[in-house]
Amino acid sequence: MESLASESNQIDLLFIEENDEVYRNPTEVKMSQIVLPCHANHCGELSVGQLLKWMDSTACLSAERHAGCSCITASVDDIHFEHTIGVGKVVNIIAKVNRAFTSSMEVGILVNCEDLYTDRQWKVCHAFATFVARRTEAGKVQLKQVLPHTQMEQMEYSLAAERRRMRLIHAEIITDLLSSSTAQLECQEYQDAVPAERTRVESVELVLPPHANHQVSTFGGQIMAWMENVATIAASRLCHAHPTLRSIDMFHFRGPSHIGDRLVLKAIVNNSFKHSMEVGVCAEAYKGGEPLRHINSAFMTFEVLDSDRKACTLPRIRPEPVDGKRRYLEAVARKKIRLDRKYIISCKQTEVPVSVPWDPSNQMYLSYNNVSALKLMDARNNWVLTFEKNKVRLYTLEENHMLCFKVEMHVSVPAEQTFHLLSDLSRRKEWDRHYEECEVINQADEDDTLYRVVTPSVTKGGKGQDFILLASRRKPCDARDPYLIALRSVTLPTHPPTENSTRGEVLSAGFTIWEESSTVTKITYYNQATPGVLPYISTDIAGLSSSFSSTFSACSHFLEANKDSLAALPHSAQ
Repeated sequence: MESLASESNQIDLLFIEENDEVYRNPTEVKMSQIVLPCHANHCGELSVGQLLKWMDSTACLSAERHAGCSCITASVDDIHFEHTIGVGKVVNIIAKVNRAFTSSMEVGILVNCEDLYTDRQWKVCHAFATFVARRTEAGKVQLKQVLPHTQMEQMEYSLAAERRRMRLIHAEIITDLLSSSTAQLECQEYQDAVPAERTRVESVELVLPPHANHQVSTFGGQIMAWMENVATIAASRLCHAHPTLRSIDMFHFRGPSHIGDRLVLKAIVNNSFKHSMEVGVCAEAYKGGEPLRHINSAFMTFEVLDSDRKACTLPRIRPEPVDGKRRYLEAVARKKIRLDRKYIISCKQTEVPVSVPWDPSNQMYLSYNNVSALKLMDARNNWVLTFEKNKVRLYTLEENHMLCFKVEMHVSVPAEQTFHLLSDLSRRKEWDRHYEECEVINQADEDDTLYRVVTPSVTKGGKGQDFILLASRRKPCDARDPYLIALRSVTLPTHPPTENSTRGEVLSAGFTIWEESSTVTKITYYNQATPGVLPYISTDIAGLSSSFSSTFSACSHFLEANKDSLAALPHSAQ
């Protein structure tokens, strides 16, 4: 799972001048390594396994700086390697803790490559790793909170809660998607296909003191390096060439490994596509006569590049019956999930198409994108006050040729009740005259709902608009988070545009709801304006109208009239 913040934000907001003093994040750790021949593969490029070891070490030191005790790697999110690194280049790694939870924390890792002769730098990859503070003699560790100081730190702090939510549900959702997707797939027969068993690799490693940390546990980065090694061999056996690792899917460490353990590493090519292949790899450990312990499993995507750095066409795989066929079909399903993820998440925010098709396979990523886009708007600090009336304020922000606006007000209604009332879009027409109709199309899960909304025409005799919206609700992760209701347009084959209305689109909109006291709540509405939305608010922004004030005053009256309504609360709260 990758950050939606732009690269310019990711790279150099770690040092900032504030009040004539240089601010540096107290958890930040830097590592710089020059790539020597001993670090490189046959092509004179840095081995990804070596890079993973450096990344893990840097991130672990950052986590331990914040925790004040030893930490272990729990998981690493998806990593996409944008460039390779040649011998003689310098690798610069920056790691910092984005957010701490009870005993775990998210560490952001950024890898840049530097050419010492030209002074040029470029991004290689970025990643998010989760570390867990080890129990001390005093008992389980309670981590102190991270205090964000800059706009970028506030963004990553806020997004870390959403990424954590994805990690917690990731395995279950992927399992459901694989089982539903593979049931509709069939293995294709290809002439001259390579038997998958030919690519199988098994290797054993003895964990020695140099492979372990000061707590005698095997470095997570060392295990990842060994896994990358056997995966590369498996990929080479298919293509009879030297492959390049392009990405690693999210993975979790299932248990620890220690000095003296024997690590058994197994890899096999699950499936090959026109220009890429998926290799499955697992690590198991044993000591003496003990049974094997599962340490980790991962899926790695490789390509083979020609002399012009273009991807070559790969041989096809012929899977073995039963387990081989299952791995083959699951690889097809995972490829679709990867494409959905890259299409929705990996792009910069301005590059993500507005009308992304919704289906169960991309629901998790669309929901993440929806909430993250709203959190990014909420973290902006350069809003300009445009208009104020009846204690309702209208702000605007113009950035990257896009206009955003926000409306802010306070109500004397508890935050949780406000959240439940506003998150039911079917009731919005009770206070918002722009909502003529609102129907629920699909209740995707407890937190995500698809609606069709119809709005009136802005011109006399013109067509009205309709919107297909994904509404994503989030309760606070802790007291430093707001309630969130995020909205964005999606497309559904079951609901194409009709002749009676014009299909409108919402790039990003929604509410943040902050509890200021037990009875006072601050509500902020955001909208990243699109051509379909601008006609409704352009006169307000120009100062020629104050309809926004009457709309949100009506919202305030609606909330206060229903603040004791049990109908607004979920059944579990009634």
